[in-house]
Amino acid sequence: TGFDSDNSSGEFSEANHKVPEMRDLGPHQSNRTEKHNGETEIQENGIKRHRTSLPAPMFSRSDFSVWSILKKCIGLELSKITMPIVFNEPLSFLQRITEYMEHIYLINKACSHADPLERMQAVAAFAVSAVASQWERTGKPFNPLLGETYELIREDLGFRFISEQVSHHPPISAFYSEGLNKDFIFHGSIYPKLKFWGKSIEAEPRGTITLELLKHNEAYTWTNPTCCVHNVIIGKLWLEQYGVVEIVNHSTGDKCVLNFKPCGLFGKELHRVEGYIQDKHKKKLCVIYGKWTECLWCTDPTTYETYKKSEKRGSEPKKKSVSEEDIKSENDEADDMPEVQDTVQFIPGSKLLWRINSRPPNSSQMYNFTSFAVSLNELEKGMEAILAPTDCRLRPDIRSMENGNMDVASKEKERLEEKQRAARKERAKDEVEWHTRWFHQGTNPYTGTPDWLYSGGYFDRNFSDCPDIY
Repeated sequence: TGFDSDNSSGEFSEANHKVPEMRDLGPHQSNRTEKHNGETEIQENGIKRHRTSLPAPMFSRSDFSVWSILKKCIGLELSKITMPIVFNEPLSFLQRITEYMEHIYLINKACSHADPLERMQAVAAFAVSAVASQWERTGKPFNPLLGETYELIREDLGFRFISEQVSHHPPISAFYSEGLNKDFIFHGSIYPKLKFWGKSIEAEPRGTITLELLKHNEAYTWTNPTCCVHNVIIGKLWLEQYGVVEIVNHSTGDKCVLNFKPCGLFGKELHRVEGYIQDKHKKKLCVIYGKWTECLWCTDPTTYETYKKSEKRGSEPKKKSVSEEDIKSENDEADDMPEVQDTVQFIPGSKLLWRINSRPPNSSQMYNFTSFAVSLNELEKGMEAILAPTDCRLRPDIRSMENGNMDVASKEKERLEEKQRAARKERAKDEVEWHTRWFHQGTNPYTGTPDWLYSGGYFDRNFSDCPDIY
């Protein structure tokens, strides 16, 4: 197997996104297609039907131990630890970032609401949904090469997206997305700081996420929670997210504070999220609760406090699983919600903000990908002619792994990393600085902190000066 000799912070990273794969179709229609080898079937209504499975099932990791690699690297910088390709998933970290957009319907809801409180509720749900795709995703994405890019245009979902690996040491990924109806802009840069704690690997979030709702002249900023992978020495790998996420509306002064709770000694808090929305005068407007792996609800503070007091008195009601009928009565997005049983303690009168999508039946054989993730590396017919030569879909090691050819994937990965090192040495010898193509360093206009900003022009498709990285 090949090794990650230039490993970056794509390791066990966060980022991540959830909207019903084809919202214009019925829930069963969207999971049927016959073509998997680059050809995308067109439905009667003219909408592309994306693939619903990978070309080959995932390679078994049962014969490999993460600890066998990590024990040789204690005391070394974690971003340079070499990892066998078997621990990867066939996506680049740039594609993993794109999974933010899976639940884009929440941005659309935020755009449609006249009430700023309802807009903040939808944005909060979007921020939580962004990490939901990581649930049970213990494979690491491929580390992007310097200058690598990824684009995604989804006319059915109403957005286009571009990302670029703008730095290798430290590894930084920048992204920019916009609504095709000119209703929102979503952008940011991500560079998690990795820490190895012996039994776990922790990815501390760095970088600002910004969402602009153009119709309302509003901008929201936040950072992601910390992601931790447990049992890297022995046992089954599992993920948790923890930390406080603050979402700020820079136009109104409203703030949403979300506490992603650590699992605790007996696991009672596992996956739980609790928080509140307050106005600029720090008055609580509503309480938000749920699990980032399941669903998110909101209720008014008085109802929530009354419920909590009844819990302490021992009159806690039995856990209630929420039926589809309950959801329809609480939320107008019911058709987009999967039929699953919640383990969240439901407080009567609460409003459903978001619910995780059901995954494909064979998801466990596809790296636990969501339907949205399965489609990200699809190379449609004719696409190669218009993509930037730096696009992830054209990366031979990822493509080989997706097709189940691990030996070729390992050799290609090693070749690409060696090519990257040689190019870096050549630039150092000639004293030539690397120049990013689609993003530039600047200042976030809302937080005043350093950020990577989109320079524009990608979709003009002038790729003549793109670097040769593959």
